[in-house]
Amino acid sequence: MPPAADGLRERGMIWSTLLLGLLLGIKHATEADHVVALASLATRSPSRRDIVRMGATWGLGHALTLFAVGIVVLALGTAMPPRLALALECVVGVVLIGLGADLLRHAWRVRKGGGSLRAIHGHTHSTAPGAAGGKRLSLRMLLVGSVHGMAGSAALTVLALQTIGSVPLGLAYIALFGLGSVAGMAAFSLLIALPLRSSAVRTAVAESALHGAVGALTVALGAWVVFNTTVLHGLLA
Repeated sequence: MPPAADGLRERGMIWSTLLLGLLLGIKHATEADHVVALASLATRSPSRRDIVRMGATWGLGHALTLFAVGIVVLALGTAMPPRLALALECVVGVVLIGLGADLLRHAWRVRKGGGSLRAIHGHTHSTAPGAAGGKRLSLRMLLVGSVHGMAGSAALTVLALQTIGSVPLGLAYIALFGLGSVAGMAAFSLLIALPLRSSAVRTAVAESALHGAVGALTVALGAWVVFNTTVLHGLLA
């Protein structure tokens, strides 16, 4: 095969690899643990814009952790130890349980408080600076995304090591995967925001039911992740 054809084929493989990383990052955003983590936090946000911003922040934390771990793993040319990967997955489960339990507690407070959640939010926000509350929520989303990124970095870097021989190309692949996860989480958070904020005022019963359902689902998934990693996959063995 002529050198020009070889070069064209090589460039085509590079671009297809990078495109695959971007598409897989977008798909990665729809995994169950990501969805419930975002939903459990999105129900506490007062507006669609804030929910989308939170989704993008979650994706950014996820992407930054993936890239940081990817640099180390690709530079060393070795995969993450399986036991460490299991431990990180278990941490994700614990975080999900915490998010769900917090949402259940909040749902109970709304149910006992009466009125609409917006009224309760308004009273809460009137006693504390809105900017400070928004920064705390954004930081929380960044940290949750970072934890999920640590757990997901194992499989991603193994894939990069097995299929990509070049370290720069591997890092570009992980970076585009992270970019795809940011875009995917922002887009998916918008889909979550539409039903969550479909009415201007809702009763405390409806709000607490919604929060309770999302919180219970989050706790259940977190408990399954912990059980799966510690018992079924032998983390504690």
